[in-house]
Amino acid sequence: MRALLAKGDVVRVTTLPDGALPAVVEGAEASVGAAHELVAANRAELRELLVERGALLLRGFPGGLDELDLVVREFSGEALVYTERSSPRSTLKGNIYTSTDYPNTEEIFLHNEHSYQASWPHVLYFHCLTEPESRGATPLADIRQIHSAIDASVREEFARRQWMCVRNFHANVGVSWQSTFGTEDRDEVERYAAEKGIATEWRPGNLLRTRTVRPAIHPHPVTGEQVWFNHATFFNVTTLPAMYRDGLRDMFADEDLPTHTYYGDGEPIPDDVMEHLRECYRAASTRFDWRRGDTLIVDNMRAAHGREPYTGQRKIAVAMAEPSSVPSSEKVVT
Repeated sequence: MRALLAKGDVVRVTTLPDGALPAVVEGAEASVGAAHELVAANRAELRELLVERGALLLRGFPGGLDELDLVVREFSGEALVYTERSSPRSTLKGNIYTSTDYPNTEEIFLHNEHSYQASWPHVLYFHCLTEPESRGATPLADIRQIHSAIDASVREEFARRQWMCVRNFHANVGVSWQSTFGTEDRDEVERYAAEKGIATEWRPGNLLRTRTVRPAIHPHPVTGEQVWFNHATFFNVTTLPAMYRDGLRDMFADEDLPTHTYYGDGEPIPDDVMEHLRECYRAASTRFDWRRGDTLIVDNMRAAHGREPYTGQRKIAVAMAEPSSVPSSEKVVT
């Protein structure tokens, strides 16, 4: 157990059973002050702990949107705008958003935020405004552990061929290209896409198809460790529940699916490989139950996150910070 200080009181740093993510930074009394004061007084120690453990849960501190905003500023600086959207979110305050606005009966599979983009947030923030009645955890998984668990031949295939994300922006299905790129100007979309290494194809009816090739494995920007950092599993149609997967495949050919993934050369990823990858994510997954006022800080290149189905009125605020990107030596031209 480590000890941190806030307003003269000891703040405990403990672990969940079996050392599971996240590390818990807990104030026994509200008298320890607000979370942002803890962060301001112990920023270097907390950043070191985040790299070491992958995620920190600040528990037992008074909270709310204003407090979350202060925590983000103290720990990371300005929060990032949610760009190149792939899921519906609502703005709560400034660059603080709701977590993905999907029905409470749906699971959101483990993933690393924006790993399909040319740049992504290195640090994520989740704050519990309303805890669910049951379940509704934000499970976490150490992506170093996932990288190690993946069969060497599968890792080598992805390292060599990379992975491709294909998105089709259909009318009234999924997120529109106008919402994704924050504009109705096709020329502006083209400029953004060229800058970010996204291939575009405009189709009849003002529809858009994009193709993006990215590395599947990245070095962690602080430790240099190789981590499995991609959306190849999350965006693959076979990861969806059977009802949704089969429904989409009844509506669309694979090349026309709203979102699907391939090897970087465009060849399909075999179903048994996808199932192996999902098993590796699930085996590494850990969970905790949310309490109102909890703030979870995640190293996006150390831990994947997801969402359990839930009952009740769960409300989690999300912020993203500290942009990171592929080193120039790894960049891919599409």
